[in-house]
Amino acid sequence: MAAADWYFDFLSPFSYLQLAQFERLPADLEVTPRPVLFAGLLGHWQHKGPAEIPAKRVHTYRWCHWYAARHGIPFRMPPRHPFNPLRPLRLAVARECEPGLVRAVFDAVWAEGRDLSLDEEWQALTARLGIEGADALIADPEVKEALRQGTEEAAERGVFGVPTFAIGGEIFWGVDSTDLVLDYLEAPEQFASGEYARIADLPIAQARRL
Repeated sequence: MAAADWYFDFLSPFSYLQLAQFERLPADLEVTPRPVLFAGLLGHWQHKGPAEIPAKRVHTYRWCHWYAARHGIPFRMPPRHPFNPLRPLRLAVARECEPGLVRAVFDAVWAEGRDLSLDEEWQALTARLGIEGADALIADPEVKEALRQGTEEAAERGVFGVPTFAIGGEIFWGVDSTDLVLDYLEAPEQFASGEYARIADLPIAQARRL
C-alpha cells in the first residue's frame, strides 16, 4: 500500500481545490493530512505568498474561480483574504485531522465563503461540528507546539507551499500537480532515470542577488 502525507493550510484555496478531487486518488493510497502554517513556510524560505503581490493576488483569485467552475467545484471567496487561519489549523491538530472536520472547515471557507476569523462564524462552525470547548482545545500549549513543529518538519522535508503531497522522498506542490502525483504513483521509477534524473541536478548558471 502506498502512503502519502498531504500538507495543507485552510488559508489556501488551492488546498481546497485539491481536496475536492481526492476521489481521483487510488483507493489504496493511504493519505495522512498534515496541517501547516503557510506563513511559516514563507518565512522559512524567505519568499512572498501570492496574496502579497498585488497583480498576482488578483490573478490567483480569478484562476481559482475559473478552475473551480471548470471542474464543477463549489467556490466562493471569503469576504477577506488573507485571513488568520490559526484557529481552524489548531482545531484540526487537536482533533487529529478528522476527515469530516477538515472537509467541513474547507467547505465553510471556500464553498460557503465564510470568514472564520470572525467570532460568530467560528462559533457557528464549531457548533455545527458538535465540538464543545473548541477555544480551550486550541489554546492547549501542546496543540500550538504541534502545529509549529509540524510546519518546521514540513520545511525540513522541502515543503515550500501548500498543498503539497510528500510521497517517499518526492514532493508534489500545487493543485496542478495532481495529475503528476497520479502518474508518479503509477510509475515512480520514471523519476530516477532519463531527463527526470538529469534536471534534478541541473547547475545554476546565474543567481539573483537578494
